[in-house]
Amino acid sequence: MIKEIFNDFFYQPLFSALIFLRDNIPGHDLGIAIITLTILIRIILLPLFYKGAKDAAIMQRLAPKIKEIQKTHKDDREKQAKAMMDLYREHRVNPLSQFLIILIQLPVLIALYWVFLNGIKEIPDINYFFLGSIDLGKSNLAIVILAALAQYFQGKLALPKTQSAKKGEELSTAEIMGKQMVFIGPILTIAFLGYLPSAVGLYWLTTSFFSVIQQIWINKQLRNADEKKLIEMDKKLHNK
Repeated sequence: MIKEIFNDFFYQPLFSALIFLRDNIPGHDLGIAIITLTILIRIILLPLFYKGAKDAAIMQRLAPKIKEIQKTHKDDREKQAKAMMDLYREHRVNPLSQFLIILIQLPVLIALYWVFLNGIKEIPDINYFFLGSIDLGKSNLAIVILAALAQYFQGKLALPKTQSAKKGEELSTAEIMGKQMVFIGPILTIAFLGYLPSAVGLYWLTTSFFSVIQQIWINKQLRNADEKKLIEMDKKLHNK
């Protein structure tokens, strides 16, 4: 039952979309079709990806305040929880939203993975070569490295300069984990994609590059919001 639902609503539509793109793109390049399909999926799921990335960026910025609350109310869990919820409410962020968004995206991501891993083998008269030189049926070191680099830059962009780092204070657990994931993510990408067909790697590279552009946009919005708050505070001080 579950397998049939997954096949009918996720795998088959994505597989059909890939075939349609391959057949209608000039040159019938499978790699271009994969890139196009990945971009279309990211655009369709943009609200979900955007919400998750934005909340993650805000949570990173709030790490020093979270640490301060934990220190101030270390002997009173109830007050600590209330202060945390007030902080999240003030900044309109849900700490669990990232996990919920990942769960929502998971069926689509799994379907895409199987389409690029096994589905393309079912396409008649398939030409596995991307741009006439990269065999999408085999692992490609260049694509793997580029995908890891794109993920690294996305992680760096999502990681703000914290007050703890500036003052030389001890970093919170959340800040330490954030810094570690900047490096762990690309390492896992290399280990994972190194044994898979480069069709999967090309998808991962495209979606990671899309994430970099998205993160730059989110950071710009957050900077504009910070500047707006500073201007409003300055106006209030001068009006007193």
